[in-house]
This record gives sequence, structure tokens and C-alpha cells, in this order.
Amino acid sequence: MSIENKTEKPTPEAKALSLFLMAYKTIKPIYKEESKRINKLYAMVKDGELSKSDYLKEVETRLTSHGGYSEVVEKTVRFYIEKTGEWTLKGDDKYCLDAKEIADKILTK
Repeated sequence: MSIENKTEKPTPEAKALSLFLMAYKTIKPIYKEESKRINKLYAMVKDGELSKSDYLKEVETRLTSHGGYSEVVEKTVRFYIEKTGEWTLKGDDKYCLDAKEIADKILTK
């Protein structure tokens, strides 16, 4: 069954990378290019042209290049708190819970 045929939530790692790139692409063009590449790879997975495991390997490689999952989540949360003064993303998935924990620490300093 393809990803398109079922509502599959992104992995916490894919979500972390996507939100990080979405935030930072406004600052550095290299992040915009990386965001386009990851989005293209995801489209290839949906079209059956790339395996999900190959996509997730690329996500993991990109995350590692930015300091790893925890570092990317923290950079993203810090970016939005510095920009807007708050962290508004809510949810009960792993990424949202991890991000909220970091946001609470940053906001109570």
C-alpha cells in the first residue's frame, strides 16, 4: 500500500527536519534548497519511485548534518520563540511533546 492510500503521520525525525528547514529557509538559501530536495524525495515516495526506508535514511543524514534530532528541535523552537515570543504548535505526537518540553524550558528562563 502506498503512503498516498493511507494517512500516515510523518516520523518525528521527518517532522523535525521539515519544520527546521521551513523556519530557516527564510534566513539562508541553502536551507531552502534542502527543503525543496526533501519535499521532492517525499513526493517520490508517494509516487512509488523511492522507498520509504531510503527517504528516512536521507532524513536521518540531513538531521545529523544539523546536529541531530534534539538539536534540530531545539533550534526550531528557539527560532520561533525569538521571532514570535511563543511556541504555539500543539499535538500529542513525539515531536510536539519534545518541542513543548524545550519551549517550556526556554520560556521559563
